[in-house]
Order: sequence, then C-alpha cells, then structure tokens
Amino acid sequence: MFTGIVEELGTVVARSDDRLELRGPLVTEDVADGDSIAVNGVCLTVVKVAGDTFIADVMAETWRRSSLGELEPGARVNLERAVTPATRLGGHLVQGHVDGVGTVAARIPGDGWETVRISVPPGLSRYLVEKGSVTVDGVSLTVVETGMDWFTVGLIPTTLDRTTLGRKHVGAPVNLEVDVIAKYVEKLVGGAP
Repeated sequence: MFTGIVEELGTVVARSDDRLELRGPLVTEDVADGDSIAVNGVCLTVVKVAGDTFIADVMAETWRRSSLGELEPGARVNLERAVTPATRLGGHLVQGHVDGVGTVAARIPGDGWETVRISVPPGLSRYLVEKGSVTVDGVSLTVVETGMDWFTVGLIPTTLDRTTLGRKHVGAPVNLEVDVIAKYVEKLVGGAP
C-alpha cells in the first residue's frame, strides 16, 4: 500500500526482459529484499539492494499493463516506498496496481501551475469523478474535470518539480490507478462481475 506522495525521482540504470535496476538514494536507505517500492505507480518487489540501487523483477503482465515497457536506461521515474503504520496518509490509498495506461493529451500552463488533460482507456472513466482521487504515474492527484474518455488534473509547482509529471510531453504514456473504493462500491451494488 502506498499514498501517492512521491519520495524521490529515481533513474533507470538497466533493464532486461524480466528486471529493472533503478537508482534511488532515498528509497534504498532502509529497504530490504522483499520490500515493495512503487515505480511510476507500479508496485514492484525488491529482489536485490546494492548501495543506492535496487533490482526488481517485472512479470510479462506488468510490462503489458503499464508504461514500464517504455523505460530505457537514464529515464527518470517516480519512487515511493510502501507505507508503514506510522506513515502519514498525505495522498490517498494507492495499491500500485495499474488499471490502465493513459496518454497526456494536453498541457495548459497557468500562473506557476499547469492543467494536464489525460486520455483514459475504455472502461476507466466511470471511476473518475470531479474532486475524486486518481493516481497518475504513482502521483496522488485530485480530478478537476471529467469527460467520456478523459480527465484533467492540476499540477502545483511542487508536483511539476519533484515528479516526472513536470517533464511528460503531450503523447507520453502514463500509468493510471483509479480509486479502489469506487471499484469495490461498484461490485457491491451489482454493477461489476
């Protein structure tokens, strides 16, 4: 479980068909084999730690359902360690289970902030509501507006500076995780199999 509050921008060191090696001095300070770290919103299990780098296994399903397959050595990534009982829940409940990959459709600059429009794959927009929570590349955000196949979020200067979202260009893929509570409610009221 995560909060969607990115702890640091890490860097992809290497990648193979089934592993990612990442550098993150902060998140490796107290991490051990078997711990979870969210990488651009994808919960990965640490299999090896060496100094300020860690290695995580990546299944074929994870490559398919997320944008991690787009990463190359040198790419920057959002990193967050799993919550502990003493962690403040500054964002919202984030599982690190990507529901789909969206696309940055537009960036509208404001006075020190930006509005970003993101297209969503079919079936996800029903879980998005104005002022609700969404996770974009592991970042907990508040939905500003919604449409049939899109939503917008507002990015404050801190988010633009401290996450990959400040660097994502129009057309870039982003991992999306909708609010898990909405999915449970839908199932409980009979709207999902």
